[in-house]
Amino acid sequence: MRQTGENMAKINLQGRLIILMVVFCIIFIAIFTSIQVYNQLSRSIDFNYYKARTGALLLQLNINHAIREIPPENLSQRNQKIKEVINALYSSGVIGDTLIFTKNYETIYSTSKFLQLGQKDKETAKEIFAKPSSDEKIYPYVDKQARAIKLFIPVQEGLLVRVEYDLGNLYKAINEVYIPIMITIIAVIAANIFLALLLSRTIISPISILNTVTSEVAAGNLDRHVNIKTGDELEELANTFNYMTVELKKMKQKAENANPLTKLPGNIVIREEVEKRIKNNEKFMVIYCDLDNFKAFNDKYGIEAGDKAIQLTAEIFKEVVAKKGKAPDFVGHEGGDDFLILTRPERAKDMADYIILEFDKRVRQFYSKEDLEKGFIEAKSRQGETMKFPIMTISLAGVTNEIRPITSYGEVTNIAAEVKKKVKSMQQSCLFIDQRKAPFPAGMPLPK
Repeated sequence: MRQTGENMAKINLQGRLIILMVVFCIIFIAIFTSIQVYNQLSRSIDFNYYKARTGALLLQLNINHAIREIPPENLSQRNQKIKEVINALYSSGVIGDTLIFTKNYETIYSTSKFLQLGQKDKETAKEIFAKPSSDEKIYPYVDKQARAIKLFIPVQEGLLVRVEYDLGNLYKAINEVYIPIMITIIAVIAANIFLALLLSRTIISPISILNTVTSEVAAGNLDRHVNIKTGDELEELANTFNYMTVELKKMKQKAENANPLTKLPGNIVIREEVEKRIKNNEKFMVIYCDLDNFKAFNDKYGIEAGDKAIQLTAEIFKEVVAKKGKAPDFVGHEGGDDFLILTRPERAKDMADYIILEFDKRVRQFYSKEDLEKGFIEAKSRQGETMKFPIMTISLAGVTNEIRPITSYGEVTNIAAEVKKKVKSMQQSCLFIDQRKAPFPAGMPLPK
């Protein structure tokens, strides 16, 4: 139950891909929205600033014109004309909220009763009033807190006009880009859904198939294969996986066929190795081994001692391949005391000499001192008679296709049986190689 809970808590590959795509989608939309809003605000600010400059120039021009037309003694008429000019431009939207005041900060007129001079306004106005009266430039002041631009416009007779313009509203900018943003969101979501389906089909599904088949192979079903045709690394991985299952099956067969005592490959693998060399037209030598007087030794010293003698033989055979052989030389164990080496003909003599030398030297460790001094042991023969048997020797029978053709594994074993009889008739460890030239089975008898 705990394992099930942990598996449920894990996020699979598809889930992680969806999360990553959603995060990417959110980031992309946020960046796109920010860019759109920034651009819209920039355009709005540029437009409003241009509009403010234009309106300020018109206001300055019209107020100065009105002041010049009306004599100073008609102050009320002049103020009334100024109000009319301001109201006309304000109502037409050319200017924003406007406030006109004197050097003493006394308000002459404002478009709204809520308009007042702040401390910053007064400081700016003081600096402007201190300039020469001929200086009628327009002085802009940006109020970041209010997101507005305030233009201070000097006019004749010591009057100063403050006009406010909105630089741009964030909400207004968002509303203006609302439709493009929504279209973008829909497009991005659709693209991510399509991408998720594509990834699921091209990546996640093959991985899921591989995972399922891997579990079956791990459970012992080595006949399972996957058929993934994506034309990319996933297909290569699938082909490698199929190759692995084939090799695992071969390894399993070899392991099942291997001798439990020596772990060396048995008859099935031996047959495959020999037939492979015959099929490939390779020159080879099979050196068969038989331990002389092994049964008598096993009867006297017991099965455990006999197993040790067999293990010693296997150890020597593996040693000689490692020291004297080359790939793909092969060692097999047919069972009991029957071993073989599959090698090239030119390496056979050196390998046989090493085997004989090491076996004759190391097999003596299994005999008692008394039997070694006598040079024989006493044991019952197959007929039940007590007889003397010499210290074990090793008979090596060589079968090769270097001299005459061999076309099957059966021919190899039949020739080996003949050669074994010949070599076992000798009274010491030795190698005897079949050197007959006539094709099997019409070959000449082995020399006596």
